[in-house]
Amino acid sequence: MPVTTIDDKTALIVVDLQKGIINSPTIHPISGVIERSCALIVAFRQHGLPVVLVNVAGGAPGRTEQPRRHAALPEGFSDLLPELNKEPGDIVVTKQTWGAFSSTDLESQLKAKGVTQVVLAGVATGTGVEATARQAYEHGFNVTLAVDAMTDTRPESHAYSLSHVFPRLGETGTTQEIIDLLAKRISNK
Repeated sequence: MPVTTIDDKTALIVVDLQKGIINSPTIHPISGVIERSCALIVAFRQHGLPVVLVNVAGGAPGRTEQPRRHAALPEGFSDLLPELNKEPGDIVVTKQTWGAFSSTDLESQLKAKGVTQVVLAGVATGTGVEATARQAYEHGFNVTLAVDAMTDTRPESHAYSLSHVFPRLGETGTTQEIIDLLAKRISNK
């Protein structure tokens, strides 16, 4: 279902746009994902809505069949991209898992601000973005996914999330559709 509305108290969550991840071979150019994510950041800030910048600095414990990418993270891996132009009022969440809500205080920070909806962008579609969207949905937030502001290293994961998972968690739309709804929301007041 295409995006239909933006709640009065909506937060933007930008997932894992950080130095250690942006050089991965993604299916859509990361430069476009960064550009559209930054457009969303600017729009949310202009409307006085919360911006959440998420980075990952480790992984959940436990055995996996596939080897983990990094045993130890290289210096600067978790640094947010300077293009995001982090501001003092932004919520910054450092996670150790795929999703931004697990083992962090993100839910309580958003609920303290009265947030009822989240818009998600970032990488990777089938892991960090999807896990965060699932957790947001499970915590009772309305979820909107900016599908042109995300990418993945695996085409099948990106496609599966967009066509099978995201429509069950919320609404999807383009960056411009979301920005237009933000502007419409303000003009209707």
